[in-house]
Amino acid sequence: MSALRNSVRTGFFGRAFAVLGAANAVSAAVEAGRRPRANDLTTLGIDPASFGRVSR
Repeated sequence: MSALRNSVRTGFFGRAFAVLGAANAVSAAVEAGRRPRANDLTTLGIDPASFGRVSR
């Protein structure tokens, strides 16, 4: 069972859950007027340094 857990964590499903979680965290931070964590932005493929320069 351990091998199955490891393959899910590092495989497609693990990556999909990581992206969904990061998108949720970034969305909540932006709605609250806070800066999202750099790790969440990187997971989504967004450069954390350039995120602050984006305007509405």
